[in-house]
Amino acid sequence: MTPRRLVVEADGGSRGNPGPAGYGAVVRDGDTGRIIAEAAEFIGRATNNVAEYKGLIAGLRAARELDPEAVVDVRMDSKLVVEQMSGRWKIKHPDMQPLAAEARTVLPRGRVTYRWIPREQNKDADRLANEAMDAGQAGRAWEPRARPAAAVPEDQPLAEPAAPKAGWAAPADLGTPTTFVLLRHGETALTPQKRFSGSGGSDPELSERGRWQAERAAAALAERGTVQAVVSSPMLRTRQTAEAVAARLGLEVRIEEGLRELDFGDWEGMTFAEVQQKYPEDLDAWLGSAKARPTGSTESFTNLTHRVGVARDKTLARYAGKTVLMVSHVSPIKTLVRLALGAPPDSVYRMELSAASLCAVQYYADGNASVRLLNDTGHLR
Repeated sequence: MTPRRLVVEADGGSRGNPGPAGYGAVVRDGDTGRIIAEAAEFIGRATNNVAEYKGLIAGLRAARELDPEAVVDVRMDSKLVVEQMSGRWKIKHPDMQPLAAEARTVLPRGRVTYRWIPREQNKDADRLANEAMDAGQAGRAWEPRARPAAAVPEDQPLAEPAAPKAGWAAPADLGTPTTFVLLRHGETALTPQKRFSGSGGSDPELSERGRWQAERAAAALAERGTVQAVVSSPMLRTRQTAEAVAARLGLEVRIEEGLRELDFGDWEGMTFAEVQQKYPEDLDAWLGSAKARPTGSTESFTNLTHRVGVARDKTLARYAGKTVLMVSHVSPIKTLVRLALGAPPDSVYRMELSAASLCAVQYYADGNASVRLLNDTGHLR
């Protein structure tokens, strides 16, 4: 099988050389050029070259996380790093030697090539490095932006798939699609009471009924026999649900942080009616705008859409052509469905998603997606 090809673009900068420094890196799909991962960090006081090497290491690690068997084409506008990592220039500076050695340990040397590119072709990595330096000098950690460029709406994630093509014409032969089977976790003590339960609350475990639901879902998925990998949100209720299925299928559970539920802040553990009574203005704002955050929360639906989009793209890259069970929560699953449909942000309020229900979305090589199933609870009857 031909290994997947990824492109890493990396950069680093220092405002003073040495001075406040940061790095940025993006990983692109080698066939489509689409950005599927990015990384950036403020590293304190350092030189340009140290920051460039740090960016290279971060980019290589991001590529390895996506696919440890991939071949990687590194592109940088640093002639020094490219020539040193290619073995054509000696590494004499003591600060560079350990960084170069670390970079060589991330992936086997035979699977990484290096190429110099002009600075104007490395704009995405340069932008991330500057964002990291700006954040560090402002005393905060770098956070990914909700969109990579002004032409993309702020409520959309990076690398938004193209909207499905209109009409009934038969599609070109695009190979085997990647299928996400989306399983909401089983019930907890909070679920029947319809209380807000996000990533900032008590992290409840499955109730007795929730464990029964997880086992029923596991039996149904085992009978279908198509799931080849299991990915889960890090929350306890999703891990317990995923582990029930994985045990039945003989698979391991891979944790994906981007699939966690929204942080509901001060609303955690409250019912909708209680929030409406105590925080009416905040609730109205939240229901009216994807950029609004629940009272005391760290993120909006815009933020969630971005991280779910990144998690989607990482999973698509890792499991291309396979069927993947993704165990998550109401908000991330609804967001994956609405993105596949090309629907507006407020469409998430028009979807029903029961505990332990199944949805399915297929993704094709041309970037299109097709929703195949929504809120299936037949296995629970």
